[in-house]
Amino acid sequence: MLIPEGFSQVAPYIFATDADKYMDHLLAALGGVDAGRTMRDGKLANGQIRFGDAGIMVAETQGDFGPSQSATYFYVEDADASMKQALDAGMTLIFEAQDMDYGDRQGGVKDAAGNIWWISQRLTDAPYD
Repeated sequence: MLIPEGFSQVAPYIFATDADKYMDHLLAALGGVDAGRTMRDGKLANGQIRFGDAGIMVAETQGDFGPSQSATYFYVEDADASMKQALDAGMTLIFEAQDMDYGDRQGGVKDAAGNIWWISQRLTDAPYD
């Protein structure tokens, strides 16, 4: 199976209004690497963001493809610092980072398009129960 570098077998694809601006919002809020943008008629036809060993794609809404609503579990090195970065970049707080009984330190934010991001720092190498 061929999978592009920077992507895993499953790659979220988010449709957003003003997708080019939305992609900038995600990069500012969550970090990652802008891996390329394809524009068509002044709109983002396909944008790629890489986060470590995973990637997501972003595109402008069009026709039958309206804005996506999703929830993404996002592993980070430092949940508190990542939450601060996300909030400083304009994401909306769902709940502050806190230690969870399943071994993660986790907070929740909502991005400019209404998608939920569970920002999670794994605190143990034990499997989830």
